[in-house]
Amino acid sequence: MAPHSSFRREHARARRAYGQNFLADSSAARLIADIAVADPGMLVYEVGAGRGRLTTELLRRRARVAAYEIDPALAATLPHHARLSVRTDDFLAAMPPEETFAVAGNIPYGLTSPVITWCLNAAALRRATLLTQWEYARKRTGDYGRWSRLTILTWPDFTWSLAARVPASAFRPVPRVDGGVLVLDRRPTPLIPPERRPGYQTLVERGFTGVGGSLFATLTRHYGQRRTSAAFRACRLNQDLPVGTIWPEQWLTLFRLLT
Repeated sequence: MAPHSSFRREHARARRAYGQNFLADSSAARLIADIAVADPGMLVYEVGAGRGRLTTELLRRRARVAAYEIDPALAATLPHHARLSVRTDDFLAAMPPEETFAVAGNIPYGLTSPVITWCLNAAALRRATLLTQWEYARKRTGDYGRWSRLTILTWPDFTWSLAARVPASAFRPVPRVDGGVLVLDRRPTPLIPPERRPGYQTLVERGFTGVGGSLFATLTRHYGQRRTSAAFRACRLNQDLPVGTIWPEQWLTLFRLLT
């Protein structure tokens, strides 16, 4: 068996395991680059550069790009450019830079949650523009009329928005589901000061335990019937609402009223 043939098969298996599908649509790459590069000269960490379609668009917008592509064969095909640094390391093991930067990429679906966590923990991150599964992007941005725990927990620091839907036909190989362009933007000023953040996180974690059958019943166990009732009236919330239907802004109001 030829070593090259064996390598190619192993490479294909790895891509399938992580849900990796290459972006083949130039318009989608241009859209992601337009969103990702807020200012010329901005440093952008690209996750999973692949064959370089997005890399090229980022460079065209005069970004300084650190392109992470763990496959050496693919990394070798990326363009040579003075503003491009190609890294064959694991992006998730990388130390975030100290200067303000952005993240962009068509990320392997199987690594979506770890990449999101990395971005949220990067202190100097300004924006992350990530091509994820359509359903994931909708779930995190409240597009179903419901909000996830992670979105609510991080709302004081980040906005979550859904920028576009990318059809499955825009990828090679063609996946079973469409993609969604998910954008995380760090707020210039946090909505809750750092010293009060633990209290907010405690409130949200308690609310999402589901103990009691509704958010009202759950919070009543911790903050009392009278105080919780007054807070719900102020927010114009029905007491039987499921926790996922509470908007981020309403969580912030509940926090201020209950604590």
